[in-house]
Amino acid sequence: MIRAIPAGQVMGYGQVAARAGLPGRARLTARVLGTNDDPQLPWHRVLRADGRIAMPEGSRGWREQSQRLRAEGVVVERGRVRMPALDPAKALDAEIWGPR
Repeated sequence: MIRAIPAGQVMGYGQVAARAGLPGRARLTARVLGTNDDPQLPWHRVLRADGRIAMPEGSRGWREQSQRLRAEGVVVERGRVRMPALDPAKALDAEIWGPR
């Protein structure tokens, strides 16, 4: 599911879990990402539901996530991203399956 999030877009941990068929398991998503060792996984596109980066502000991971998001054109202000007003699951479906 995380690999399917397009560059320049973000989703919340809970949204990722729900799209993976595990509604209510946002913490599981966070745990999986916390143990990830795959450098190709776009972990930086997953945020808290309110758009905040989940790592401690100013930490190496926080800075890296901010930099990666900005490199993809995502606006990050004080460690927060404005979450999409549209349902990201629908946008993601359109990205994967094309327009309806």
